[in-house]
Amino acid sequence: MTSIARTIARITLGVAMVGAGVGHLTTQRQEFQAQVPEWFPIDEDLTVLGSGVVEIGLGAAFVALPGKKRLVGGLLAAFFVAVFPGNIGQYVEGVDAFGLDTDTKRLVRLFFQPVLILVALFGGGWLQRSRQND
Repeated sequence: MTSIARTIARITLGVAMVGAGVGHLTTQRQEFQAQVPEWFPIDEDLTVLGSGVVEIGLGAAFVALPGKKRLVGGLLAAFFVAVFPGNIGQYVEGVDAFGLDTDTKRLVRLFFQPVLILVALFGGGWLQRSRQND
């Protein structure tokens, strides 16, 4: 049963990452630019484009390469950790984007990043007692 849940988590997160990545490159580009903190040393648009490409690549790999799920799940978890300062920056700087137009909404969103990290680790098979269960 855990294997089925892990597969569902892996595919769902992978598809969501591809969708988010496409949004970075197209219709949601400006919204994502608003999330790049002012202090970040790389151009906002370049940051959004680069992170979008990474999201598409990792998401597609999570779906299409189940034999590499541990590697990709670990990389996704690391990616979510790496972009977390952007979420904190959005909260601290009070930037409106994606309907997060109050400090409360921006603060609540911060608590979803650890959930994404856990889903990436779970889908990748990192959160299990032994590797034989997969």
